Amino acid sequence: MARIPLVDLAAAYDRHRDAIDAAIRAVVEETRFILGREVGEFESEFAAFCGTTHAIGVASGTAAIHLSLAALGVGPGDEVAVPAHTFVATAEPVSWLGARPRFVEVDAETGGMDPDALKSVLDRVRAVLPVHLYGLPVDLTAIGALASAAGVPLIEDSAQAHGAEYVRDDGSVVRAGAYGRIGCFSFYPGKNLGAFGDAGAVTTSDPALAERIRRLSDHGRTSKYEHLTVGYAARLDTVQAAVLAVKLGTLAEGNRRRRELAAAYRSRLDGVGDLVLPAEPPNRRGVYHLFVLRTRYRDGLLAHLREAGIGAGVHYPIPLHLQPAYAALGYKPGDLPVTEAWARECLSLPIYPELTEEQVETVVAEVRGYFERV
Repeated sequence: MARIPLVDLAAAYDRHRDAIDAAIRAVVEETRFILGREVGEFESEFAAFCGTTHAIGVASGTAAIHLSLAALGVGPGDEVAVPAHTFVATAEPVSWLGARPRFVEVDAETGGMDPDALKSVLDRVRAVLPVHLYGLPVDLTAIGALASAAGVPLIEDSAQAHGAEYVRDDGSVVRAGAYGRIGCFSFYPGKNLGAFGDAGAVTTSDPALAERIRRLSDHGRTSKYEHLTVGYAARLDTVQAAVLAVKLGTLAEGNRRRRELAAAYRSRLDGVGDLVLPAEPPNRRGVYHLFVLRTRYRDGLLAHLREAGIGAGVHYPIPLHLQPAYAALGYKPGDLPVTEAWARECLSLPIYPELTEEQVETVVAEVRGYFERV
């Protein structure tokens, strides 16, 4: 293990150990491993946290997107607008349903979906699926207005943005997953709110849509042996719900700590080499699932940090439009130059609530040391 890991799951467990152990023990003793009471309790608490009337626990963040698209009727012949700079899980469910991802250029400053680029594809798409990349909301006002004008639903991929906030033009604040028609969350272990395995949730304030997604997640059933539609096996396990309920109680505190750490990195790395530090527009409040900087020397800096025992990472080195899996779509290098620049230059530094000031200083010293020699 790196001296300073990119993500420290052991430290996160230690912070909640007693409460998590008790919550898991309660599930085991009750032996209600599928759709136990903890699932409904967590769903209610998470919906309240996000500011929606419904949350449906599902098997993963990828399942959340899949179920949401299916519930909206996306299928063969349709296209869905997806940013090209994200993890492949944003696009995969589009393909599973026989539809086609329409890869959209990203904003040079934030790496999120570029509203201007979205305009050029809106006449063809069935849904718009932006990603709140690295925990920073996209320009929801602009993207939401474009989706609304085109008459297509806005689905927020909020997998990295639990608790991130966006300020509307009227000054009101909305959390990620509550602005669009649907929000999709991942609780993969390394997320700001992480389970002990795969888990996810869908948020919405549309009761009919919530019912449809819940039914699809549980074999399309209306009762134990009556199935209204062909569904999926994509429920949230009770053990995962119990773990998530414990950790949800400290999510806001953890997000505050992440913002403090991001501010520390910013103040100490400002002006170092050619580093471009993460942007945060004034109407968006990120939760720093990742602290991602950019540099032309990314590969050299990455190798240096890893040699020093610092678990830096790259999110994401191959744009979706250039992935072998999507070669049949006909994209080529140079088609989305901003996305491709992000892929060449982005580097993630360790950031999590348990990261100490001493560890931050060590990371900063190694980054500074590298640029003193290049």
